[in-house]
Amino acid sequence: MPPTPAPTSDPRPARPADAGLFGPDSVTWRVMPEPVMWVAGMRALYLQALHPRVMRGTWQNTAMADRRQAFGRFLRTTEFIRVRTYGSRAEVERAGRRIRKLHARLRGTDEDGTEFRLDEPALLLWVHCAEVSSYVDVARRSGLRLSPAELDAFVDEQRRCAAVVGLDPALVPASLAELDSCIEETRPQLRATPEARRALLRSVNTSMPVTYLPLKLMVPGLTTLGFASQPRWARRLYGVPGTPLTDLAVTVSLRALHEGTARIPWSLAAPPAVRAAREMARAYQQARAAGAVRPVS
Repeated sequence: MPPTPAPTSDPRPARPADAGLFGPDSVTWRVMPEPVMWVAGMRALYLQALHPRVMRGTWQNTAMADRRQAFGRFLRTTEFIRVRTYGSRAEVERAGRRIRKLHARLRGTDEDGTEFRLDEPALLLWVHCAEVSSYVDVARRSGLRLSPAELDAFVDEQRRCAAVVGLDPALVPASLAELDSCIEETRPQLRATPEARRALLRSVNTSMPVTYLPLKLMVPGLTTLGFASQPRWARRLYGVPGTPLTDLAVTVSLRALHEGTARIPWSLAAPPAVRAAREMARAYQQARAAGAVRPVS
């Protein structure tokens, strides 16, 4: 009987067995690690705040109203997004259970005294659409090389995130056209409440521990660019003029920011989990283009 040959390692990259909701073959893993997405995150917060119930419910039930505690909420939100994007399926499910349980027991009160649930599908849907549209807009304007089909795929992938917070993915936009339509349908309900205006002012000068001094120095620029990158109609709701000239200046700034951060070593610019996901996604995309991706064993 001839000897069994020694196993050889396969140099072709494989998709991890548990890459969470997305993985290296997703558009999400190509978009989300980019540092310019911090601007998109700020843009999303300002857009989300224009829904009166979303803003009032958040203001009444979180630490946002307390400047000393607001930064802690911000950190928890960014950690949830990190887990949702890069965590294993078990980690995502644990995070989802926590947030669904929290939202289910929270109530908000309108100006007329009407009580509402924070997990109302319409509110969750607006939060989702404002977030995803912000990622898409900033990705497009900053010069990320994504085709319309890839942006559609990104929007479709994000329906998995919607399911994590309790939305039915079938009712969530699956393309850019559906996303734009959802936002247009919601626009008549939007306005800048007093809570939204206070949150906007506080976001420019956030109280945070001294250990986060580098981030504190970056916040004014991030918030200014995030606010200015909103659609003109959204800026006008906040009482700020919306002009095509501002849009052009913001697009130039986003592109410069993206090109500038591309030169920063990723060992300095991103946490380990984000850096690993970006490197894995790049290797996978290059291998797939060359027809050299092996299946999950």
